[in-house]
Amino acid sequence: MNIPSTMKALILKQGGYSSVPSTYEPASLDPFLDYGDLAVPESGDGQVLIRLRCAAVNPSDVMFLQGTYGQPRVAGEAAGFEAVGDVVRSGGGAIADRLVDKRVAFVARGSGAWAEYVLAEAAACVPLRADVRDEDGAAMIVNPLTAYAMLGIVRKSGSKAFVMTAAASQLCKLITGLAKDEGYRAISIVRRDSQIEPLRALGATHVLNSEADGFAADFAALVKSEKPVVLLDASTGPVPSNLFRRMGSGTRWIVYGRLSDEPTTILEPGQLIFQRKRIEGFWLATWLRDTPPGEKLAAFDAVQSRFASGQWATQVAARVPLAEVHARLPGLLAGPNAGKVLIVP
Repeated sequence: MNIPSTMKALILKQGGYSSVPSTYEPASLDPFLDYGDLAVPESGDGQVLIRLRCAAVNPSDVMFLQGTYGQPRVAGEAAGFEAVGDVVRSGGGAIADRLVDKRVAFVARGSGAWAEYVLAEAAACVPLRADVRDEDGAAMIVNPLTAYAMLGIVRKSGSKAFVMTAAASQLCKLITGLAKDEGYRAISIVRRDSQIEPLRALGATHVLNSEADGFAADFAALVKSEKPVVLLDASTGPVPSNLFRRMGSGTRWIVYGRLSDEPTTILEPGQLIFQRKRIEGFWLATWLRDTPPGEKLAAFDAVQSRFASGQWATQVAARVPLAEVHARLPGLLAGPNAGKVLIVP
């Protein structure tokens, strides 16, 4: 195919990290992104050039734009991590050559995914089955693999029950379905009554609204009866701080996001000493680095199978063209969580 020399992209305006606290609901993207033209990147050995179909917007993307994610920004490069597209060129190497003309899910490396063309490491691309939709492919790596990996923490905990905050998020919905199928009981924490029944329909055993009267007493009763020892937390702030305090000995508080702007405090430090409680972080990049290849391949196969069978499905809130991201994305991030926002060329 004829590959152009330039492309449209959402271009980072700032480099490095920022000491300014970030928010998941920035009022404007103007300080962070430009919409403009970039040269189509050249693929090196072991890399492939991908023509974008659609890219997912994850909390990690929003943190990255603001300079508070776990890797530095490079001013002048495209933003965006996770996406799906068609491999149009190989930079050389057996794996890269085999991917040409294949539709793949990928996490961008070397150039960002919020652009018409993207570079990725061939070894990090996942060829997609024909029965997997584009919207599922665009959100197949970050959330589904995180769901699979974090339920693995629950599997090893010794308890069939676990707690998770931000339970109405796309990631937690994936965990809910997976947990139900494997016989684990989710205690799901949400902030709106309207989120309760949809989660129960997906298989959540218990759903509590943290804003409701009697929440603390209801949660304490569930801790007593279900004995969960894993707290999967994307919220941070005062809600998980209180949950952690009320959970039993040996509890692991797994932090994998930061949606709250409020301080996160350890309310009873003595519990870390005398009750063997722990606070840990989870980052998928570390899991991918440290997990044996066979286990990773099994995880990819399981994830694709669940999407292909309809057990998992990506709910799409909006498809936003690159040229409209500045105008539309802040409002979508600030509104109710209605599903994944996808960026399209």
